[in-house]
Amino acid sequence: MSGLKLIVGLGNPGPEYAQTRHNAGAWFVESLAESAAVRLGRDAKLHAELGKAGINGHNVWLARPTTFMNHSGRAVIALLNYYRIEPEQMLVAHDELDLPAGTVRLKFDGGHGGQNGLRDIIGQLGHGRFHRLRVGIGHPGHKDRVTGWVLGRPGQDDERAIRDGVDAARNEIGLAVAGDFEAAMRRLHTPRT
Repeated sequence: MSGLKLIVGLGNPGPEYAQTRHNAGAWFVESLAESAAVRLGRDAKLHAELGKAGINGHNVWLARPTTFMNHSGRAVIALLNYYRIEPEQMLVAHDELDLPAGTVRLKFDGGHGGQNGLRDIIGQLGHGRFHRLRVGIGHPGHKDRVTGWVLGRPGQDDERAIRDGVDAARNEIGLAVAGDFEAAMRRLHTPRT
């Protein structure tokens, strides 16, 4: 399997959402950009803030859609088409209710699991054959509390756990960029001590 050419971090635009659980995917791309000393610049026609980073000897586009979460597919399709990137060469980082805060998991293909950004991307692509980085944000315990949970700020302990998970994923993403997804998964899915 070829490596990654595009990494997209899902979230909602604007300062009122920047620190919310729903922006955990965007936190990942921001972390990658910061560690690679890349500034994400706004590109209106691609509906994203993006920059090119050198990761593990490979050039990769880093993108944070400027659309709201439920329109993430607009940015993803524009990026894939403009840069002639296959969906299989893309990783989408997103918040994941079904994982404890700070747990990160790589996955290829599958459904959207109720995540609205993934739902829109899969709807626009017509399939789910792309890589995902699932960033655990925990679950509030009842489905009626999910909206307020994902759009709320995590408590101090949860935020630290999520950011630690993001850092762990950032440290291992070079393996996936180079196409060694098995090694990246093995490293990321082994409990951190």
